[in-house]
Amino acid sequence: MRTRKYPNLCKPITIGRTTFRNRMFSAPMGGTDITNDGCIGPKSTAFYELRSKGGAAAVTVSECMVHPQTDGSHAYHLDESILNSLACATYTADAIRRHGGIPSLELSHSGMFAGTYMTDKKKQHDLHQWGPSDTVRGDGVQVKALTKEMIEDIVAAYGHVAGLAKRAGFEMIMIHGGHGWLINQFLSPLFNHRTDEYGGSLENRTRFAVEVLQSVREAVGPFFPVEFRMSGAEFTEGGYGLDEGVRIAQAIEPYADIIHVSAGTYQKTFGITHPSMFEDHGRNVYLAAEIRKHVHKPVATIGGLNDPAQMEEIIASGKADIVYMGRALLADPFLPRKINEGREDEIVRCLRCFTCMAERAATSTRRCTVNPLIGRELEGDEIQPAPVKKKVLVAGGGPGGLYAAYTAARRGHQVVLCEKEKEVGGILKSEQALPFKYEMYQLSGTYRLLCEKAGVEIRTGVEVTPEYVDSEAPDALIIAVGSTPLVPPIPGLRGENGANVIVVNNYYLEKERCTDHVVVFGGGLAGCECAVHLGQEGKHVEIVEMRDMLAPDANVRHRPLLMAQIDKYCTVHTGYKGLEVTKEGILCETKDGEKVLVPGDTVICALGQRSRTDVVESLMDTAPFVRVIGDASRVSTITNAVYWGYHAALDI
Repeated sequence: MRTRKYPNLCKPITIGRTTFRNRMFSAPMGGTDITNDGCIGPKSTAFYELRSKGGAAAVTVSECMVHPQTDGSHAYHLDESILNSLACATYTADAIRRHGGIPSLELSHSGMFAGTYMTDKKKQHDLHQWGPSDTVRGDGVQVKALTKEMIEDIVAAYGHVAGLAKRAGFEMIMIHGGHGWLINQFLSPLFNHRTDEYGGSLENRTRFAVEVLQSVREAVGPFFPVEFRMSGAEFTEGGYGLDEGVRIAQAIEPYADIIHVSAGTYQKTFGITHPSMFEDHGRNVYLAAEIRKHVHKPVATIGGLNDPAQMEEIIASGKADIVYMGRALLADPFLPRKINEGREDEIVRCLRCFTCMAERAATSTRRCTVNPLIGRELEGDEIQPAPVKKKVLVAGGGPGGLYAAYTAARRGHQVVLCEKEKEVGGILKSEQALPFKYEMYQLSGTYRLLCEKAGVEIRTGVEVTPEYVDSEAPDALIIAVGSTPLVPPIPGLRGENGANVIVVNNYYLEKERCTDHVVVFGGGLAGCECAVHLGQEGKHVEIVEMRDMLAPDANVRHRPLLMAQIDKYCTVHTGYKGLEVTKEGILCETKDGEKVLVPGDTVICALGQRSRTDVVESLMDTAPFVRVIGDASRVSTITNAVYWGYHAALDI
């Protein structure tokens, strides 16, 4: 018998008559190729299948809207009158089950927030918006209260769709009762102002949830696992807290087999419901732990979990019986298998950067910063051996170069990666000084380990020149030499006169020089995140930015959370053009032409990056196959560097 390092996490659990192979479940995540009539597209089927292949015990297909007549929303429907609806659901359930995972379907209703994800905002505002009470949404959209007849119809729809899901091969149903969607709107005093039997007392506010659960149970029969997802607390004024969350869990316990405890309301507490990099991993676990003390059914927890040791402790100590992961299984779908097989050092950790959610909001697709497969699973998740084995030289050991080398080696090529510095990681090395971004620094170590296990020869302290390429005579060269900090010829910013200046990329090397009064010169993403860190350390931080807004390069999900941190820790000067750096700070010119000194003893230069085009040009004709990736091609994101590196290796 094997001795497992994480025995509680790997232990099966039986719910009803269904046995789940471990305690690591894949959380509901919305699909992307949803047909106009609400069918699950093949890309989404492949998306869910990969989580089962990676070892998750249950895989939940997200956001099946049960009542289109009152929910006209963005997501799946399951309706036997729609051609291919049942078939697409069946193919998806089968794709999950064939790898040993239990297919689960999340049933939901958006209520007053119908159409939240729609990119066509006009269409979203033209929808019929129904909720527990008459109100006007924050964006000005009028919401009408559901009548009792409509409530009865929606309750019946939950049962009908649950029965169809069982017919399609799903083996568990999750009822979404959290995050500000319709059931949560009934549960919450923030949204529910009814005076009939569905409003007022806790018993009345839970009535709708109980009726939905009863309808589903009648449809699926006994022993079929039914899970209820709820917010343990809402973390917003007017909402309920943990004490009432416990009472809600107790009220629904007789009708549910698993109580899945999440947190917050999507519209108001996004960075808590989906813990951001500014929150602790597992910051919502205490909600599940408290609820578990007061119920007898298995309890699941969720929220920024990606560390095997932390998840093992959660199960072992009795805080929860099941751990759910969402983004962590985007970063590494094979995380459960790696834990099961004792390969936890190979786990690629989620950065909590929100690229996944931002891409879905922006383009209705999915992408993950650290995993180029995500959203493109149909292209294949198996690396195919190259028909002709070649020698590949990778110039640069940043994230793009490392992933390119790893991929090329898995294809059977002889791969040499050269990095001119003493340590791989490129720009990721600078993140080690920012605690909330430390996982970005760790990423380079994980990628290096994967490279080494795949057979890549890594040479540090070696710069790739045309002469070096000639001496190595590779069949293919991947140029991943990155970028350099932009330090313009502003008086006092360079040379001896810049003795009080630290380039943001080098902060991790020179942080001891940083005084307690700092001016961050440049309000892009890098400058803002460094400023937040300095503020968290208790320093007085000023930000100088020539543009009218900060961090326009941050994604749409991360930026609002970053701005909240900026408001908390920093003094901001937008529309200020830096003229000169002095020992007293930065002399600036405002939009009105006024000269102003922004005081500070230390200046952090965060004015952007510039591609190393000179190096790229010198290497372009040195091998039969040449590809330029990452910042060397265009200053961009880690996401693009990894994605371009992956495909460069596939093209060799």
